[in-house]
Amino acid sequence: MIDVEDLIALVRNYNPRTNADLIRRAYDYGRHMHDGQKRHSGEDYFSHPVAVAAILTEQRLDDASIVTALLHDTIEDTKSTYAEIEERFGTEIAELVDGVTKLTNLQLSSTASKQSENFRKLFMAMSKDLRVILVKLADRLHNMRTIKSLPQEKQLRKARETMDIFAPLAGRMGMQWMREELEDLSFRVVNLEARSSIIRRFITLQKETGDVIHKITADIRAELEKEGVEADVFGRAKKPYSIWRKMQEKQLAFSRLSDIYGFRVICRNEADCYRILGAIHRRWRAVPGRFKDYISQPKSNGYRSIHTTVSGRDGKRVEVQIRTRQMHEVAEAGVAAHWSYRDGERARNPFAVDPAKWIASLTERFDTGEDHDEFLENVKLEMYSDQVFCFTPKGDVVQLPKGATPIDFAYSIHTRIGNSTVGAKVDGIRVPLWTRLKNGQSVEIITATGQRPQATWIDIVVTGRAKSAIRRSLREEDRERFVKLGQELARVAFEHHGRKATEKALRTAAKTLGLSDETEVLARLGSAELTAREVIEAIYPELATQPVEEVDARRPVVGLMADQSFRRANCCQPVPGERIVGITYRGQGVVVHAIDCPALAEFEEQPARWVDLRWHSGRHAPVHSVSLNLTIANDAGVLGRICTLIGEQKANISDLTFVDRKPDFYRLIVEVDLRDAEHLHMVLTALEAESDVAQVERYRDLGRKP
Repeated sequence: MIDVEDLIALVRNYNPRTNADLIRRAYDYGRHMHDGQKRHSGEDYFSHPVAVAAILTEQRLDDASIVTALLHDTIEDTKSTYAEIEERFGTEIAELVDGVTKLTNLQLSSTASKQSENFRKLFMAMSKDLRVILVKLADRLHNMRTIKSLPQEKQLRKARETMDIFAPLAGRMGMQWMREELEDLSFRVVNLEARSSIIRRFITLQKETGDVIHKITADIRAELEKEGVEADVFGRAKKPYSIWRKMQEKQLAFSRLSDIYGFRVICRNEADCYRILGAIHRRWRAVPGRFKDYISQPKSNGYRSIHTTVSGRDGKRVEVQIRTRQMHEVAEAGVAAHWSYRDGERARNPFAVDPAKWIASLTERFDTGEDHDEFLENVKLEMYSDQVFCFTPKGDVVQLPKGATPIDFAYSIHTRIGNSTVGAKVDGIRVPLWTRLKNGQSVEIITATGQRPQATWIDIVVTGRAKSAIRRSLREEDRERFVKLGQELARVAFEHHGRKATEKALRTAAKTLGLSDETEVLARLGSAELTAREVIEAIYPELATQPVEEVDARRPVVGLMADQSFRRANCCQPVPGERIVGITYRGQGVVVHAIDCPALAEFEEQPARWVDLRWHSGRHAPVHSVSLNLTIANDAGVLGRICTLIGEQKANISDLTFVDRKPDFYRLIVEVDLRDAEHLHMVLTALEAESDVAQVERYRDLGRKP
């Protein structure tokens, strides 16, 4: 375990003005609180917080971060409290320690819904003070370095969690060295055999080709000397996990894999970066599509560098990164460079980003209206994607993940523009909205007033911001429709029991059901998340025990004379629960129409033929056929799934007619036998949710005879 004076010496190396007394007090307090506690390895537990603090000194962090590392487990694992830490070390450190404690208690690798909820909390903690995450990452790094002492099952869980969450997070924060080490340590646990195999192949390759790194480094230095540029050149083989991932993605054997060596050139100023690039490209052939200029187009975490891949010795691909010393400091520390010290002063690195702004750029699109699973999906999309850079017509740079579309581009400018997008031009040429954008393209978005996002856009876009905005717009649009439908369903249900669906009654139902207000009740009723019976029983529990009266299928309508026959109109096909009216026909009895049927217009001047009717209250038999107009994908098994879906709603298909057949879709009219309006709504909702159903609507044909 590192002695307190040695720890202070590590801090003094980069910050001679450090508050040594504060670190001593924190060291003594932490050691006292953890006294008697042991790690799985048998070491004193306090050796862990000290090791975490030492990792943070490598990042040259401030005193508050070092002290937080020393105390980060005290609230969780000892008798210490927030109030005591605040009293001894101040509010800033107490809040940092409390933040790390809360993160430690998050079970980030548990079930999906719990994981997504906790992931949101992780980002909320980051937004308050990024140093909480820096301490947590150092904590995880030391735990992974010492993971062998844990039981095998726990090792696997920790390693997968590290691979899925903490390593990509470190990478997105710009701390690439930490990402690589976390990935490699996890790789040892998750797939030791694959890691060992790659290392063995490296050793074999080195025996066959000699010290390639030394040779290429010497070649690059020789070119720089010719150019008269002073710079440091470093080379290394890529990490085993990075190579294994490439082998999996490209499905290549190790022997066919190129680009397994990386080189870094660090120079004095930006102008030298481009001179070095020119020298390298003159000496070796550049690989098309493998050039990225992050100096003119920096990443959101402040990363700046030129990346190029060239064909080196024996045709092997070699990646070269070119950057200045200040750029390199940010590349090593990432967002943490904001707190770094150099020569006793907080570093004034012009390339370090403001952590608050960086967090804001990640979290601005994750509004509180989203559910946790959407948040998890969107934040992972934002965190783990490579980037492309495109231009607006005015020349502004827009940064997007790899695979982004014009719709993503539109939403990155403004949600209003995204919502009203109708088309796009890329480099002046009209392109489909699902086109994947490439580096350097100029994109122009075409908008129209009144345009709304399409549901299919969800599967086209790749950014979390776009997915979030589209879902929000669709929810708002659907909500209006569902509320109107819910009002009608509630009216019918309440009238069946001789009651009225007043605002007061619906407010009472909302309170009983734990919903926000009466509008939410109607929206859920309209979207089939609630049944009318559940709403009724929430207000009138006594109705729950009453058996539902079965309606005689031969006489489902009230208002007919005993000897009058009736039939439903083919033009509007009314079903129980809908308002109806009868029209008498000499010798044919009464034809029942829906009250809003356009065919009724021709009888306006014949009031004597109108009969006031209503449906019997109770449970109707599923014998009322309704025509549905369906547009479905032309693909194997789709029609079968649609039929199964209708059957699952306890509805029978009595007829099916193909109206239009196209290479990618079919349009058909399906006759379905239903009980009532609620049953119809259940079928329509189930079909609308099916991804292979492009459109579904009730089919009404005025040309059909009554």
